[in-house]
Amino acid sequence: MTIRLTFLSTSGGDPVPGTRFGDASPGERDLAAARAARADLPAHTRAVRAPSLRCRRTAEALGLAAACEPALRDLDLGVWCGRTADEVAAAEPHAFSAWLTDPDAAPHGGESVRRFCRRTADWLDAVADEPGHVLAVTEPAVVRAALVHALAAPARAFWRFDVPPLTPVSLTWQHGHWDVGMNPAASGPPRRFTVIHQGPHRQAGRDGAHTLVPSAGAWAHPLRYPRADGAGLAFTFTGP
Repeated sequence: MTIRLTFLSTSGGDPVPGTRFGDASPGERDLAAARAARADLPAHTRAVRAPSLRCRRTAEALGLAAACEPALRDLDLGVWCGRTADEVAAAEPHAFSAWLTDPDAAPHGGESVRRFCRRTADWLDAVADEPGHVLAVTEPAVVRAALVHALAAPARAFWRFDVPPLTPVSLTWQHGHWDVGMNPAASGPPRRFTVIHQGPHRQAGRDGAHTLVPSAGAWAHPLRYPRADGAGLAFTFTGP
């Protein structure tokens, strides 16, 4: 049985300069971008969204009657909610650095990255038993956690994924594993990558594909969508 899940990320929520942690309504520019993306939405059997105001308003702008899914709630940042990333970094530099580098750290008193990834993985495992195509509107952190699980990546790879707003990230469950695709371009097939757990090298694959291989158990290559050339990426996990 094949099950497909497509994520659409909202803007906001990432630890970048000027960003305020916690929930907030999207700006008019973000809502206009969501309305413009309606025509490009994939066909789906049901739509869900994270419980935040940000995701509710984005889903509405997309024209989706999306059901609220509590399991897709954003990473809980505890006492840091309401503060900007700059404020936290200035007031608690060591804690902020630990949070970005140690998936078990939760200096804000909320949820660690590892626990958050586990929560998201539990939801993914449940979806894998449901037929059809689910469209999910979430914060970017949820998409990162889903990619960590789908690629069997270590939790420390969480921050290595770049998740642009409203870029479809598709997970397809088949043959006992997840295939992961980022393919916003309408023209041409996506380039495909296979991620495996052996040998520190990069090798050419069939049909011009490449295999990205982590070195000594570390994920040496950031898996990022190359926005400059507009081509799609698809990551297919093989192994271990």
